[in-house]
Amino acid sequence: MNSAQRHEAEAMEMRERKRVTDLLARAEREELDAAWEALPERPAVQPVRGPETGLVMVRGRIGGGGSPFNLGEVTVTRTTIRIASGKVGHAHALGTDRERSRVAAIFDALWQEPATKDFVERTILAPVAERIGAADAKKADETAATRVDFFTMVRGEDK
Repeated sequence: MNSAQRHEAEAMEMRERKRVTDLLARAEREELDAAWEALPERPAVQPVRGPETGLVMVRGRIGGGGSPFNLGEVTVTRTTIRIASGKVGHAHALGTDRERSRVAAIFDALWQEPATKDFVERTILAPVAERIGAADAKKADETAATRVDFFTMVRGEDK
């Protein structure tokens, strides 16, 4: 494998990890608990950091493209764990639910394991992505229903 191919493979792996951590951060506690209960074998977990709760500054932009400004602080809980195989899982979640963050970090580590990657994809990531997609579609439909099209009519005497 040449350096260009290696670079592309690393970039693709980074995009996949971002997708996984994003979906796990957006997973609801019930979804994580259901996937945890469905696990055929629970891994041995060693805490590395946390769960710990703190504040993060949220930045915004007017109109999505204006100058950035500090919007305010939000509470975030983060966790880092290591499973018996040595894989390290990380998770960040809005709020103070420490167990939610811990279980998400475990699923992050399990996703990195070839033996359990498909289970994590099928049991937690796919349902979360489907729920988010459905919510986005519903919001788009609700927004489209309130859309107003403005047009100008030319009257005959204004020629």
